[in-house]
Amino acid sequence: MNRVYVRPIGMAQSPQMYEGDCIRLGGTLVWCHILEIAVYDNGKLQSRMLTSVSDFENALCKLPDALAQIAQAQFANLSRNHAPMIVGSRTIRFDQPQIMGILNMTPDSFSDGGRFDGDLSAAADAGFAMTEAGAAIIDIGGESTRPGAPAIWEGDEIARVVPVVEKLAAGGAIISVDTRKAAVMEAALEAGAHIVNDISALSHDPRALEIVAQAGCPVILMHSPSSGTDPHQHDGYGNVVTDVFDHLQARIEAAVAAGVRRTNIIVDPGIGFGKSLRDNLLLINNLTIFHALGLPILFGASRKRMIGALSHEVPSDQRLAGSLCLAQTSMDAGAHIIRVHDVPETLQSLNVWRGLRDAALTSS
Repeated sequence: MNRVYVRPIGMAQSPQMYEGDCIRLGGTLVWCHILEIAVYDNGKLQSRMLTSVSDFENALCKLPDALAQIAQAQFANLSRNHAPMIVGSRTIRFDQPQIMGILNMTPDSFSDGGRFDGDLSAAADAGFAMTEAGAAIIDIGGESTRPGAPAIWEGDEIARVVPVVEKLAAGGAIISVDTRKAAVMEAALEAGAHIVNDISALSHDPRALEIVAQAGCPVILMHSPSSGTDPHQHDGYGNVVTDVFDHLQARIEAAVAAGVRRTNIIVDPGIGFGKSLRDNLLLINNLTIFHALGLPILFGASRKRMIGALSHEVPSDQRLAGSLCLAQTSMDAGAHIIRVHDVPETLQSLNVWRGLRDAALTSS
């Protein structure tokens, strides 16, 4: 069955570059002048058109009516302004990238496993340090999801996560809980967490949709190819970009049908989860397509294996430069939240990027 996708490809630093013939992607500081309208059948490209923003309606006339309607809806989604996320007494705006700091309460995570295992005081200090450095959200996880990591019992995961959630929440931090288990979601939300970040897009645990819907909290739906024990297991992709897009779209509709408010959903293409180096590079180079889902985008590639693969297999604690490069690439694509290990360094990169964008917008 033919499917259509509208992808921004001709980016601009400001709308002045093309005398206003641009759209603003997702309410961010990123603008687009040229769009690709591509039709695929089972992952195979059937046709491709390039059009300026001003000529988009004319380009739609070349599509069958059903596909034209879908493309029109995606076009509207591309320039959708996302309402700020209200969490407790705090407001997180999406008109510039926000930084999410990673706090792993695990003995075996790929980058910093064991650093805070069993040390609540050190973990809380690290979380508060990230907020002081400028992180808008602290993402706390109690189960490693690196390739080959064993699954753990939900009771153990709760024991790892809840004490640090309570301590950071009491100090005013905005917290997301990185889990795919409904019981852990429940316990963390009761302890003061504000956001659920599920690598399975609420498909691993049958109760997860209900928990998030009842809580009325924001949720991050990430793509992973399997909802089973191993989130990296898959049978291959027809086209990784369109397959991930379609999967996220289906999970969005499943969440909405279960009672989750659409405005509470954030999407994440799942860099590194069941994807080859080539798959990851394709997703990052095509990150702008996910604006067509009409929701804020989270990007997480900090210290991931792909950086080592491109850099003579440097270990995870020596991947800062690659992480910053990928973070800035996601900023250029209009990512709304960037999930990182190295908060101060990423904030510095973001501040310079923001200065360049502001200067471009105010230039004559």
